[in-house]
Amino acid sequence: MSPMRRRWNEARLALVLLTRLPAGRIDGTPDLSHARWAYPLVGLPVGLVAGLVHWGALWLGASGAVAAVAALAALVAVTGGLHHDGLADFADGMGGADRARRLEIMRDSRLGSYGLLALGLTLAAMGAALADLGAAATLAAFVAIAAVSRCAMLAALVLLPPARGDGLGAAANGQGAGALAAGGATALVCLLPLGASAAPVALAMAAAAAAIALTARHRLGGQTGDVLGAVQLASEAAGWLALSLI
Repeated sequence: MSPMRRRWNEARLALVLLTRLPAGRIDGTPDLSHARWAYPLVGLPVGLVAGLVHWGALWLGASGAVAAVAALAALVAVTGGLHHDGLADFADGMGGADRARRLEIMRDSRLGSYGLLALGLTLAAMGAALADLGAAATLAAFVAIAAVSRCAMLAALVLLPPARGDGLGAAANGQGAGALAAGGATALVCLLPLGASAAPVALAMAAAAAAIALTARHRLGGQTGDVLGAVQLASEAAGWLALSLI
């Protein structure tokens, strides 16, 4: 198989892992760790879908608040709520008395009060920021924030050890300087259209991702799939909040 074909299959595998979008038949069985570089690339279709829904709602005469809810619903639909579930599970797990109990709670499919509050407040913050921005929430901003938040997830995956021996966090972990460089380049290109807003938005997103990652390192010993989802959604919310304050 040619290198280009391999990369194409890896990008489609990343799309399958992180979204509910169709990716077609994937030749062979690419290793999960080989698809990591494409996580930020997945932000392009995700951001485009959410941005077009937001634009369409405004074009039809919806208020900024209604358009914001429509865009958030599109993000949930496109990703299957994967990252939302991760944030909720991570928040619930932080209530555990020790590392083993925290990991056990995070594997429980039931939603607890910490998870409900964390997810509700995060979505409320994103919705309020989008409503405040209105038409200023451009398609370029949707794509940039979607790509950068998935680059943050890639960074957490590469830089943190797996907290357990199974699951997505362990299967996709490994040495990944090349993957991080490729993902970072994608995120940087997506940020460029934001102009002067790019730096503060990226810094806010990096700070949110670092807060989740450092908490996971201290409280869990590393990352899991839920931690990665929490990093993505928290950094995404931080990006919109920062953009609304500029």
